[in-house]
Amino acid sequence: MVMTSDRDFVEKRFDRPGTLRPAVLYGAAVIALAGIALAFFAFVARDSVFAAALVPTVLFLGGVGALVRTYREWKGGRGWTAWQGVGWFLLLLMLLTLPIPGSAYMVGGVQ
Repeated sequence: MVMTSDRDFVEKRFDRPGTLRPAVLYGAAVIALAGIALAFFAFVARDSVFAAALVPTVLFLGGVGALVRTYREWKGGRGWTAWQGVGWFLLLLMLLTLPIPGSAYMVGGVQ
């Protein structure tokens, strides 16, 4: 049986080259897709709750995807911290965009 220290379980690998760029590009792509969904809601379907709900949904799915990638990178022994940061950032943006479907509901309900 191999004994490992507690440091092995919490050690973060910041010295792995080439791990930041794919995570940042993934985050930028998800944010761009959410921006397209927001533009569609704002300019085309202002009273559609479904179109408004696409914005937080895209960010949520992107955040979960980044956290799944975090787990895979960690399990493979590669640099995973950038993926975790992108995942939590996308989930934070999702929380900030949750009022958008409510605004669409209010616009549709006032008419």
